[in-house]
Amino acid sequence: MKRANVVVHGSVQGVFRLAGWVRNAPDGTVEAVLEGDDEQVESMVEWCRRGPGGARVEEVEVAWSEPEGEEGFSIR
Repeated sequence: MKRANVVVHGSVQGVFRLAGWVRNAPDGTVEAVLEGDDEQVESMVEWCRRGPGGARVEEVEVAWSEPEGEEGFSIR
């Protein structure tokens, strides 16, 4: 299992399902906490680097940590 706290800079939108949450921060970034199997979390982090069609991702910051037992996925 793996946990990632991700901050995406740029013009992005779109959310896929893993345990955790996502929110739009006041500074225009998108922050997400993702928990799940290593491969699923890593795949989502890589997707964040590209973003959905029409997105312009400028930078992605990732902080890896131990999972905390997130259940479900929410938009904050």
